[in-house]
Amino acid sequence: MTHLELRPFTLDDVAPAGLLLSRRHARHRRAEPLLSARYEDANVAGVEVQRAWLTEGASGSVAEFGARMVGFLLGAPKADDVWGPSVWVDSAGHAVSEPETVRDLYGHAAARWVAEGRTAHYTLVPSYDRELVEAWFRLSFGQQHMHALREVGVALSPLPPSVRIRAARRADVPKLAALDLALPQHQALSPVFSSARPPSLDEAQAEWEDDIGNSAFPVYVAEVDGMVIGSAVGCSIEKSSMHSGLACPDDAGFLGFAAVFPAYRGLGVGRALGEAVVRWAAETGYQSVVTDWRVTNLLSSRTWPRLGFRETWVRLHRVVGH
Repeated sequence: MTHLELRPFTLDDVAPAGLLLSRRHARHRRAEPLLSARYEDANVAGVEVQRAWLTEGASGSVAEFGARMVGFLLGAPKADDVWGPSVWVDSAGHAVSEPETVRDLYGHAAARWVAEGRTAHYTLVPSYDRELVEAWFRLSFGQQHMHALREVGVALSPLPPSVRIRAARRADVPKLAALDLALPQHQALSPVFSSARPPSLDEAQAEWEDDIGNSAFPVYVAEVDGMVIGSAVGCSIEKSSMHSGLACPDDAGFLGFAAVFPAYRGLGVGRALGEAVVRWAAETGYQSVVTDWRVTNLLSSRTWPRLGFRETWVRLHRVVGH
């Protein structure tokens, strides 16, 4: 009687894994057509699988039914000083014919990861596929981060008369540096509890002194009575290492940062700053805009969907041993 067979991933598995991945991506694009069509080609998808397999420290598993591959899973570590002893399954890191198979694949692959001392596990999953997301949930994973995108073109929201949005200038550097700290300080609080170390104010100011005026990174500020109270930064999606491969739409801008000082939150300033970046993307000729947020950040997880951003990928997270 034929049954599911599990074994380690090898280089010979790249081509059939690419075929599975291309089919998964085609289903994903039916739910979100703004994603790149390139990865519906099995050969192009296979290149992404090979890149994942050749990442330093990568390992994974294959599921076969008879002689046919019905699923694969690949993970690789990232810098331990940032993420701890981790393994990441990125956008090209898994595809299955049936959602339940991912649980078998993880059970096989994770034994090695934990034996290597890598107990923090992350996976990027197409958010439209609720059955696949639920299968990961049944492996004790939970939501940590959301990726989203939207078309360009925006109807501006009304702002209080005292609030003005404009392009940043060099005189704004001290406030921009302080806002760089405002976001990680907010995310260190409940219910995010992020452990990421924010830069010092001096470090942030030195970086802004070097970067202000760089046309590749347009910066907008919100001000009240001439005082800067918030900022947002845009760029091309290719400049974001987080949004790569299948998670990188073609011809897209990126809303990479937005922050408002605590006393001015709740006035719609963050949304207006986001609208400024979306407008810049439209004027630059991009077809879509991408952003992302921690799902436990109550402000951003409500602001960006209201601005029209649709969920595309969800990052799930598990810490083994608790």
